[in-house]
Amino acid sequence: MSDVETGAAGAAPAHLAVFTDFDGTLVEIAERPEDVEVAPDLPESIADAVEKLDSAFAVITGREIDVIDHYLSPLHLPVAGAHGSQRRRADGAIEELDPEIVEAADALARRLEPLLADNLGLIVERKRGAVALHYRQAPEFEQACKVAMREAARFDDRFELVEGKMVIEARPRGLSKGTALRAFMREKPFAGRIPVFIGDDTTDEDAFIAAQELGGVGIKLGAGPTAARMRIADVASVHALIQGLGDIAARAGRAAEQHPPA
Repeated sequence: MSDVETGAAGAAPAHLAVFTDFDGTLVEIAERPEDVEVAPDLPESIADAVEKLDSAFAVITGREIDVIDHYLSPLHLPVAGAHGSQRRRADGAIEELDPEIVEAADALARRLEPLLADNLGLIVERKRGAVALHYRQAPEFEQACKVAMREAARFDDRFELVEGKMVIEARPRGLSKGTALRAFMREKPFAGRIPVFIGDDTTDEDAFIAAQELGGVGIKLGAGPTAARMRIADVASVHALIQGLGDIAARAGRAAEQHPPA
């Protein structure tokens, strides 16, 4: 029985809160963000885990909330989008940024347009309050993209830059996947549970750290330096892990029913 299953103190089965990234974790990374493919049985598998976890399951991603809804339809999960810039709580309420930050992100994206005009393989992904510059189709422009993004962001210190896999992103300063995870953990049904965060990229490091500081565990997909204490091999293994964590939660629930506190 694993540390996750037995709980932090090892005395009783854990009540888990499961959080996962999307691109590179639930789905394979694609050349273009819109080209990702979702396994046909993934929404149903997640729905089963959500039920077993008593709804303590959320996606924390660089994508926007409506994009996750599209790919995981018909699910309507708690989601933190754009690296924490927007968040849909478990009760369905949506927290979003000040409109001025959204307008500032649009202005930042416009400052990148000259770079796109000269390099057709580059993609700017506009989000509410954030901007991602993808160079997966033109890796030779990695340094040019970093320079261009630094130049575009220097006009507004409300943004910070974070690098991911073949992408550099400007996000509102002070917001991250870690702050999103901490916000979820203050609310039902996540509060009081042991957080597990699964991710694959440098942008997931804040969430690994947050989960572990809250008594849980970070699980990194793939190689590379990380703060996460555990690793997992590939996307298929993530799907199996989510099913397994749901089963752990179900066993914990049955054990609690059979052996209620004195």
